[in-house]
Amino acid sequence: MQKKKKIIRVTTVPTSLDTFCKDMLRELDETYEVVAVSSPLPELEVVEQREGVRTVAVKMERRISIIRDIKSLWQLYRLFLKERPWLVHSMTPKAGLLSMVAGWLTRVPNRVHTFTGLVWPTATGLNRAILKTTDRILCACATRIIPEGNGVKQDLIKGKITRKPLNVLANGNVRGIDLTHYVRTQDVEEQASLIRKDGILTFVFIGRLVRDKGIHELVEAFVKLNEKYPQTRLVLVGRSEPKLDPLSPETQAIIDTHKSIDAVGEQSDVRPWLVASDVLTFPSYREGFPNVVIEAGAMGLPSIVSDINGCNEIIIPGENGVIVPPRNAEALYDAMERMCVDSEYRKSLAVNARELVASRFDCRIVRKALYDFYDSLEVK
Repeated sequence: MQKKKKIIRVTTVPTSLDTFCKDMLRELDETYEVVAVSSPLPELEVVEQREGVRTVAVKMERRISIIRDIKSLWQLYRLFLKERPWLVHSMTPKAGLLSMVAGWLTRVPNRVHTFTGLVWPTATGLNRAILKTTDRILCACATRIIPEGNGVKQDLIKGKITRKPLNVLANGNVRGIDLTHYVRTQDVEEQASLIRKDGILTFVFIGRLVRDKGIHELVEAFVKLNEKYPQTRLVLVGRSEPKLDPLSPETQAIIDTHKSIDAVGEQSDVRPWLVASDVLTFPSYREGFPNVVIEAGAMGLPSIVSDINGCNEIIIPGENGVIVPPRNAEALYDAMERMCVDSEYRKSLAVNARELVASRFDCRIVRKALYDFYDSLEVK
């Protein structure tokens, strides 16, 4: 029996493996020998048990930390020498930089990185220069590069990060969506009924409650909207990250005290919150390809999104949502107001939402594109 080729999938934190590679690692393990590598956090054990693959813990810092990064690089170098994989495939910035360098040093034949988003386009000064340099090193050490969507691809080209071919797979999204899970079941409807407030038009945001997600503009726009239309509500689903990207004290105070804003924290299942809402608002400054916009569409919600990578590849204006300029509270307000006053318009967007997701982002489409890509790689 021919020995399986070995694939090592690497992310900085195991939450990314848990999110982006759910069920995929298990499927891949039928054809390849799969090893999942990430930082030693509880989610790594969850991945190992659910996917049935071997996991290895290597601590990696999300932020630049030279001493710790060198230690992580050394651990990956030793791991790759020991495992001798046919392919190392990384996602997330730090895991990409460290594993591509370690893969190059150990002469792993296939070194693939997926850019699920770029940080440097919204950075400034020295920080921007450093981030671009690390991405250039990453790409120099990789043999193949997968941008998540055409927006990320164009940023890599415009930023002169690499001259290597850039392979956008399928319709861009690297995860896809399980339409048998994201559906309005009776159980989900019952949970939503406990959240929903009848007669109230509910806008929902799902994601990290940080500056880069456009929370300042969203809160500003909603406060103005609620003054004119009191029968409105804003639900914020997600965790804060005060050490990485804090909200201003003024915005945080409004979230904490406003009678029509509910911050409910991170939720293990967002489906009831989507079903209990009428419109997803997602005014982020930067993304790779935001899964929450796809999830909202699958649950039949129209979306108001900012004109950034990923969002403008999911939303077709006038068909399943609205696109507004980023960092523009006035434009966001206008889009939210139309959702309030024009119920027929809002409902027409909702009708199209699931069908458009199903035709482009079904997880079966996404996974087949990745498996075909692996099959195309050089055998060594």
